Amino acid sequence: MLTPKPRGPLSDALFPALRHQPRDLGAVLELEPDGPEDEQISLWTLYELHHRGFDDVDDELEWHPGLLALRRRLEASLEGRLRDRWTAPPLPGPETFAEALFAFIEGHDGASLASYVHREADEDQVLDLFRMRSVYHLKEADPTAWVIPRLGTRPKAALMELMYDEYGAGDPNRLHSHLFVRGMEAIGLRSEYGWYVDDVPLEVLEQNNAMALFGLHRRLRGAALGHLAAFEATSSMPSRRMAQGLARLGMAQEMIDYYDEHVAADAVHEQLAVRTICGALVEEEPALIDDVFLGAFSCLDLEDRVARSLLASWAA
Repeated sequence: MLTPKPRGPLSDALFPALRHQPRDLGAVLELEPDGPEDEQISLWTLYELHHRGFDDVDDELEWHPGLLALRRRLEASLEGRLRDRWTAPPLPGPETFAEALFAFIEGHDGASLASYVHREADEDQVLDLFRMRSVYHLKEADPTAWVIPRLGTRPKAALMELMYDEYGAGDPNRLHSHLFVRGMEAIGLRSEYGWYVDDVPLEVLEQNNAMALFGLHRRLRGAALGHLAAFEATSSMPSRRMAQGLARLGMAQEMIDYYDEHVAADAVHEQLAVRTICGALVEEEPALIDDVFLGAFSCLDLEDRVARSLLASWAA
């Protein structure tokens, strides 16, 4: 993967500075983004240094102190927006936590891309959706994997049970991100990691950056697992609708198989994520209940923003 296209003065200066030798980052690190798109593409690129990196950037820059300082400034802006959007509900104690979190997730009323694909979307719109989704689905559970060493015994063991499924239960052909690769190739889209990042709107960048933010910071481990719980609890039925919508359009079975895999798996994972992973976490660390709900809200709110953005673009 190559560095993406810039979206403003910060990314326009940052990306060439990452690529070129001799490298002069001094002036770049003092720049500020001129808007959310410039900010979020810059942050996404800095996060990707911790994922798979870029073919045109030296791997040693992953831990460059100046880039970490810039990343922290951009993260602070994103985290501030996520927290400003959220109004904390009355928070439960550990003994009623699972039921309260399920009710909170169920009570969120957002736009549904799966329902639109199920009944109305045409093939071009579905292909557009998969370009957007590929930025996440080609890495799947990777941001959550950062949380594993930050957990105590019970939530760590439960999370590993879920992650074992996400990573194919030891079978590379069942790895969820690889199933999506096969689906992308079968419907005629490029399957290379990060290929479509230049095409995605701000909302998709923000959605992906939030997962990296929560996963990379130990202090946000509760938010990372709350995000996971909301994601899993809202995946099984939408996956069924997606599979049925793709079948309605006569699209390739390989992509239908990707969603069929999630119908059964995520019906189990939602209970595991809410009751066993997050439940064990808040029993061990009750002070993290607030962050778990923040993560769950952020997952639902960001997905709603992505859905509304895409539905508006298709209507236009």
